[in-house]
Amino acid sequence: MRHVVFAALLACALPAGAQQDCPHASEVKQSHVVGLWRAEFDGQGHAGTLLLEKHATYSESFSGAINRSGEHRLLAGDVEDGEFTLEESADGQRIAATWLGEVVEGSCGREIRGTWTAEADAKNPRKFVLRKQ
Repeated sequence: MRHVVFAALLACALPAGAQQDCPHASEVKQSHVVGLWRAEFDGQGHAGTLLLEKHATYSESFSGAINRSGEHRLLAGDVEDGEFTLEESADGQRIAATWLGEVVEGSCGREIRGTWTAEADAKNPRKFVLRKQ
């Protein structure tokens, strides 16, 4: 019994910064987006795995890569006021697709929903969901 009471007291004594923060969608920043994500397209299930990291040049942006079915593509983007923008490139020079979405409110920055559009097939955008792993 004393162990339970001690654990409860210890949990209450933790500083506020030590607790998990859950930002509103509009407060999500690059630091919340950095990490491993699972991408799904409507009706297709798993569409790839994204690794997003701090951008080497732009302090508020991120870059990374997506692996889907053995194909590797480069990514660069940002998130501002809950709006997520990501550009996908096969060669690091030309944009092959864009991901435009919004951080889902209440997801603590761990879910983004939007539309993926391939440059070669701009008339057929696909809905996506990104979930942080």
